[in-house]
Amino acid sequence: MDERLATLVDQTVSALELDLEAIDLTPAGNKRVLCIAVDRDGGVGIDHIIDATRALSEALDASDVMGPQPYTLEVTSRGVDRPLTEPRHWRRNAGRLVRLRLGDDSSIDGRIGDSDDAGVEIQGRTANQRFTYDQIANALVQIELNRKDA
Repeated sequence: MDERLATLVDQTVSALELDLEAIDLTPAGNKRVLCIAVDRDGGVGIDHIIDATRALSEALDASDVMGPQPYTLEVTSRGVDRPLTEPRHWRRNAGRLVRLRLGDDSSIDGRIGDSDDAGVEIQGRTANQRFTYDQIANALVQIELNRKDA
């Protein structure tokens, strides 16, 4: 990934008070697809995506970071299929069901409780456990189609 592209994208989305979650540039025939994933506290709505798309399009058109080859710009939200890797991911998903794979290859399912910069509390069926982030090898939010919120 070109450092100039990453810097331009990060500065543009940060100015909109969004967090840059991912930049993916992939070939697609004779052009490329630039996919930018963003997030924020409170979630990302369609208006945030529209604003980010406009701002990124303007910034990219005003620079030469993409070079002469044509590309398609896609701006998206983080999505539930991305692993939880940053403290902000845990905070933003509090109360959601999560499956953890720990460093010893064991798995734990539970709800995300309180989290901070060091770790997270997982609320299990019978007990709550606290894990530091370095104990967690992988964590994915589980989709709940029939969840009944309290």
